[in-house]
Amino acid sequence: MRVLGRLLLVLLVVAVAGGVYVYRQQSPLLHTGTGYAAHNACAVTLLAGREDPDTDLPPNPLVPYLTGYVNEAGRSSTSAVAWLLAEQQAWYEPGYGCTVAEERPADPGRATEVSGDPNPFSDAPSPEPTGGLSDALGLAFGDDLDEEDRERLGTRAVVVLRGGDLVAERYAEGFDAQRRQLGWSMAKSATNLLVGRYVQERGLSIEESGLRPEWTDERADITVDQLLRMTSGLSWDETYALGTPITQMLYAEPDMAAYAASRPLAHQPGTYQQYSSGSTNIACSWLTAQADVPDTDFPRRALFAPLGLSSAVWEPDAAGRPVCSSYLWASPRDWAALGQLALQDGVWGERRLLPEGWMTRSTTLTSVAESEDPNYAAGWWVNELPDGSLVNPDLPADAYWASGHDGQRLYVVPSEDLVVLRLGFSPEVDAEDLRTDGLVRDLVTLGAAG
Repeated sequence: MRVLGRLLLVLLVVAVAGGVYVYRQQSPLLHTGTGYAAHNACAVTLLAGREDPDTDLPPNPLVPYLTGYVNEAGRSSTSAVAWLLAEQQAWYEPGYGCTVAEERPADPGRATEVSGDPNPFSDAPSPEPTGGLSDALGLAFGDDLDEEDRERLGTRAVVVLRGGDLVAERYAEGFDAQRRQLGWSMAKSATNLLVGRYVQERGLSIEESGLRPEWTDERADITVDQLLRMTSGLSWDETYALGTPITQMLYAEPDMAAYAASRPLAHQPGTYQQYSSGSTNIACSWLTAQADVPDTDFPRRALFAPLGLSSAVWEPDAAGRPVCSSYLWASPRDWAALGQLALQDGVWGERRLLPEGWMTRSTTLTSVAESEDPNYAAGWWVNELPDGSLVNPDLPADAYWASGHDGQRLYVVPSEDLVVLRLGFSPEVDAEDLRTDGLVRDLVTLGAAG
């Protein structure tokens, strides 16, 4: 019996040691999953006002093992693996949304009240699309598909503006013109507009360098424009996988911009284009340093209030700075208003909010020795490449767009006086199968037909 007991003890020690080893090896992956789930549950429930946060979790082998709850009274959410491992929490603040952190972040202060009055789309009557317009929206929602494929397509909202008017909109069940939705990386295009606001109002220069006090090496040469165009040269990996910079930044770093800024140079600034959420967050941290209002509140005062984006919320990290790469929520009509501001080159009502020619500059590609995304300009994706060829021949050459994870798209087509928004949850749909390009093509054709 003693021998058996010792054997069982040895096996137990080995099992525990093995479990600890596996946990340590997989901890970054587990924390990515629980951080994503905690933030998602908090934001979907407390910010978007929905009761089905699990429907916004992507297909992943870890998802069935994620457990947690939303404490609505305590304005927080908790997620873990099987109630035990890699627990993370997200904390909600009215006006600012949810932040993943070990403890509730410092009180950011009262959020600036934003009126919808300057936004002509806030209370515009919902039009009744007919004929070809109705058919175009129907294809975008997958009316021709069976229920399973339609659910997989995942379209939740489409808004169409033409000539500055709301001409069509449609929403999936459970969504409407007022319910906030997350734009993911469409926030990068909004960041471009936010930078433009400060250039217009404060005379800041996008060619400014020396952006971080700790950059005492060649990183001091990085400019704001290079951060927006993602040609900073900083080492980065946008792959959502174990231990990559993007997952480390979003789910394990209290100060996301500081983490991104700590990355070493992999290329000389201005010579190599590589998609990087970290670059956008560094640019936004530079903006907060110029603000004379609390870091968390400055997008509301600089961008949301002048436009009348009363639904918009830009969630911060634990350091209190907006996560400009990823975490902007807004109603579909408010998202579309951002596209209209771009279409109008920064003029809103009788007021110029962006420098004249800002959008032309922002959607003009610059020459670099090598580019991983040859049609990425300054926060916006463009259709026409430098050699005159088109990324999508079905769309006008001057079309450009904001693009976000899981199928978020905001198109601007100046030659057609057209803005098209598509929001949804489409983690299993390839970009070419989203039907968004086809929707814009059909709307252009309808416009040409009168």
